[in-house]
Amino acid sequence: MSTTKSTKLMPLAVALFALGVAAVVAMFVAGEHGLPAWVFAAGWLLAPAGLALGVLSAVRNARPRPRR
Repeated sequence: MSTTKSTKLMPLAVALFALGVAAVVAMFVAGEHGLPAWVFAAGWLLAPAGLALGVLSAVRNARPRPRR
């Protein structure tokens, strides 16, 4: 089995999702005040983007390969 582009996307998806979850955890630990705006933006954007990229990568890997 050869390495495809979608298998290379999965580590990126996991990293984005982990950074987003870390930002959300930081929001809960620090409270609503005292955090810069980029932490809120990271929590709102990175976790869903990582999840969507991971689902896309999994779906692309599950599709049957075209025959030549």
